[in-house]
Amino acid sequence: MAGGGWRLQKFSGYRLLILDEWLLNDMTESEQHFIFELIERRYDCTSTIFCTQYKREDWHSRLGGGIHADAIMDRIVHTAAWVYSGDINIRELQAKEAES
Repeated sequence: MAGGGWRLQKFSGYRLLILDEWLLNDMTESEQHFIFELIERRYDCTSTIFCTQYKREDWHSRLGGGIHADAIMDRIVHTAAWVYSGDINIRELQAKEAES
């Protein structure tokens, strides 16, 4: 990820960082490395909220399943507070209501 240095500095400095649509797309190896470095810098000193449609069990494979995925997951899961909002998909529910 070109220009990642200033991005790392910027995003690691926020007291609260919200990553919306977390893991929506597959990550390249450079994106995995960037996320690892970002999470490493933020680990145990700032807060990060991950908003996603994917279950926690799917994160590792969506992160590429390799050593970066191991390291990222290790830094997230041990200090996380998990909020599960249920199985209802509002987009699907609204689409069904619009059809009827």
